Amino acid sequence: MNSSSSPYRIIAVCTGNICRSPMAELMLAAALEASGLDGEVTVDSAGTTGYEAGRPIDPRAARRLAATKLTSDRHIAREWQAGWFGERDLILALDIDHYAWLRENAPDQESMNKVRMLRSFDPKVASKDLLDQGIEDPWYGGQADFDVVWHQIQTALPGIIEHVRSVIRSRDRSRQQEQQVRSIS
Repeated sequence: MNSSSSPYRIIAVCTGNICRSPMAELMLAAALEASGLDGEVTVDSAGTTGYEAGRPIDPRAARRLAATKLTSDRHIAREWQAGWFGERDLILALDIDHYAWLRENAPDQESMNKVRMLRSFDPKVASKDLLDQGIEDPWYGGQADFDVVWHQIQTALPGIIEHVRSVIRSRDRSRQQEQQVRSIS
């Protein structure tokens, strides 16, 4: 799929942008690359707060990612910027607090509709209440908690990939129909 339009943009959001959201960003980027979609999709991450802005990824998250050959040494935490509501196509909240915060701060309904719980793409939890779709903050725990986060993100990746494929196919069809209408006119 080689689309000539702008890439589909995804952002993962947690509290400080040093644990969950950078893990989601890097894992999703690797999954998109493995699916051949990396040229059509960009992924980044941010925190709802500036508490950790400028800091690297948590060493425990880095270790968990490194176990699957994902490098996180270039990650620098950053705080969410309001302009990203308009610039991103899909906003993935890592837990219910992030989901609520993003929806409360969304400037309009279109932006609000972009906000989804990351685990809403995991078929095992997609039908559950939003409270049950959250990924708990591993920062207060140990390495095993980062393993849990990794597995929770991992199980949602196929659903996110399928969603992205569907959106890109739909965009491509719309673009082809527009070109056909222009060529007839």
